[in-house]
Amino acid sequence: MRCPFCGHDEDRVIDSRPSEEGAAIRRRRECIACGNRFTTYEKVETLPLLVVKKDGARQSFDRAKLFSGIMKACEKRPVTTEQIEKLVDSIESSAQNSLKRELSSREIGEMVMNGLKQIDEVAYVRFASVYRQFRDVNSFMKELNDIMLGKKAENRESDEKP
Repeated sequence: MRCPFCGHDEDRVIDSRPSEEGAAIRRRRECIACGNRFTTYEKVETLPLLVVKKDGARQSFDRAKLFSGIMKACEKRPVTTEQIEKLVDSIESSAQNSLKRELSSREIGEMVMNGLKQIDEVAYVRFASVYRQFRDVNSFMKELNDIMLGKKAENRESDEKP
């Protein structure tokens, strides 16, 4: 590693520790020539993940854009930033761990809706109303009825358990 102070390319590692929940390694180094200390980070290089939009255009996966969209759906709801972060982490992890380098915006939208359904149903409905672009009130009501029927089925199952 080249020293950022004197340019010498020999140093020694003083300390190494994981950072970012194990996704990177932080190394504290000392230059052999000038004695100055500096920090470096090692991170696994990931292949860029592309999102295929409805019109066929491709763009890089944007975590901030995903976070922002979910945040809007959760506005004025009892959903913590930590819950949103975990959902975004889960979606990003699923996308990175898939064998595909391209994911459709529809697939990402479905992952968001599945996650929001578990966290907050109102946020789910808000996101679904924008994402699914309901053509009329009837299709929107059908979605709401499906949620309500799912809730009733869950309640019946939990009532039947001893």
